[in-house]
Amino acid sequence: MLPDALPLAALTPPALLCLLAVSALVLSDLRDWRVGRYLCKPLAAAAFVWLALRLGAGDTPYGAWLLAGLLLCLLGDLLLMPEDERCFLAGLGAFLIGHLLYAVAFTRLPLNLSGLLASAVPALLLMALALRWMLPHVPAQMKLPVTLYTAVITAMLLSAGLTWGLPAAPWILAGAWGFALSDLAVARQQFVRPSALNRVWGTPLYFGAQMLLAASVGLA
Repeated sequence: MLPDALPLAALTPPALLCLLAVSALVLSDLRDWRVGRYLCKPLAAAAFVWLALRLGAGDTPYGAWLLAGLLLCLLGDLLLMPEDERCFLAGLGAFLIGHLLYAVAFTRLPLNLSGLLASAVPALLLMALALRWMLPHVPAQMKLPVTLYTAVITAMLLSAGLTWGLPAAPWILAGAWGFALSDLAVARQQFVRPSALNRVWGTPLYFGAQMLLAASVGLA
């Protein structure tokens, strides 16, 4: 089905770059190799921007808004690389705007209110459980930014639900939820229990989700 839906010639080079870069990034994190991390993470992030561009992101309102979100996420990836609280806050801000841009992008497509209703319970449940799990570990000065960020993620998931029934919906929904769940690995690393294992599952999930969102441009 994939060749009929999306052009493999456009998908393959960015997908290969992402696969190689993410694999090397996970290995670098496991070995605590900072140079590898600084080299591979920008390459992995560039892959999802490259894919969106190859699929003509600038040709439609949906694609343009999504591309803007992808670029903000790329910036967020770069800002999260240093182990510095100010960089972390700046990265959090970049991702927050990226989530908002994704939400706007989803609303540029024909809307399905039944999809919104179907996604409301799981999205709000995820928000409630995530906050209950995270907030006891979050420093006082970070509680408001983290709560706001979680609320924006929830809004993005609700907006993704509005695309239900469209050809791009499976890619959008899988990408949006994968992105949201990968943020739990970042939260666990930052606030709860730092471990290279957080990145072993969080990193592939995050970049895979971004690639799915970028690929949705070709179906919207």
